Amino acid sequence: MTGLRTLYPPIEPFEAGHLDVGDGHAIYWERVGTKGAKPAIFLHGGPGGGISPAHRRLFDPALYDVMLFDQRGCGRSTPHAELEANTTWHLVADIERLRQMMGVDKWLVFGGSWGSTLALAYGETHPGHVSEMVLRGIYTLTRAELDWYYQFGVSEMFPDKWERFLAPIPEAERGDMMAAYRRRLTSPDRAARIAAAKAWSLWEGETITLLPEPETSDRFGEDEFALAFARIENHFFVHGGWLEEGQLLRDAHRLKGIPGVIIHGRYDMPCPARYAWQLARAWTDADFFLVEGAGHAYSEPGILDRLIYATDRFAGKA
Repeated sequence: MTGLRTLYPPIEPFEAGHLDVGDGHAIYWERVGTKGAKPAIFLHGGPGGGISPAHRRLFDPALYDVMLFDQRGCGRSTPHAELEANTTWHLVADIERLRQMMGVDKWLVFGGSWGSTLALAYGETHPGHVSEMVLRGIYTLTRAELDWYYQFGVSEMFPDKWERFLAPIPEAERGDMMAAYRRRLTSPDRAARIAAAKAWSLWEGETITLLPEPETSDRFGEDEFALAFARIENHFFVHGGWLEEGQLLRDAHRLKGIPGVIIHGRYDMPCPARYAWQLARAWTDADFFLVEGAGHAYSEPGILDRLIYATDRFAGKA
């Protein structure tokens, strides 16, 4: 696969810090690229996934001024793995605080997986502050999507990995896997929390790429990463993201006039392609790319190529 676009070279932030957002939370943020260039914000997945140095490299640093942040409770934000005052709408408010802190009126919003969910929630709430959107691995957080991944669906494609996901849960509780994991992830017993967190996280880490990618999945088995990732993700999903059923697709009309790019892998297991297709139908200002031979992860070559194409294009480069 020659000629595909890849990540820009490694880069360090030119500015970083913690922002007190209230409720006892302080979120870690950083800016990379060129101060005063085209403003953008990067929204990571999970929820609870945190940012990584590779995420900084999705934008041409000469053309962008990119804000990245660890959402409440994960990465370098504090307190670690905290569930209180941690909802979709708290995060939407945090994004607005960061925009005001950066001193920009509009910015490009980039989000993948749960980051696409959060981007849609933010964009539909504050469309006047969005210049463009780049969304990957669309997740609209409906009950059908949650059941597909955590109850029946992906289980049929990965029976070996599903068996490991089931293992910590007694048979009598398997009728609602998210609720069963919730009980263990909020247990006062730290060892029980860690064991459940690793099983939950590895289920995701090992099913997001079309072919096995240990460099992607290994991180999901690390204790501290897994604890924040599993606790926060499960917390959001048990509560349906504090969204009305079907809300994000229903309100996609609010994105009218905002240019966008939607990128989705044909064989994305966590996030079935039909929801990306539906979003593209509802939001006609966005270009839709269904990438063949790709799963869910942004690092897969065909997906990464389209993501770089999109950020280059919106900077006037492509």
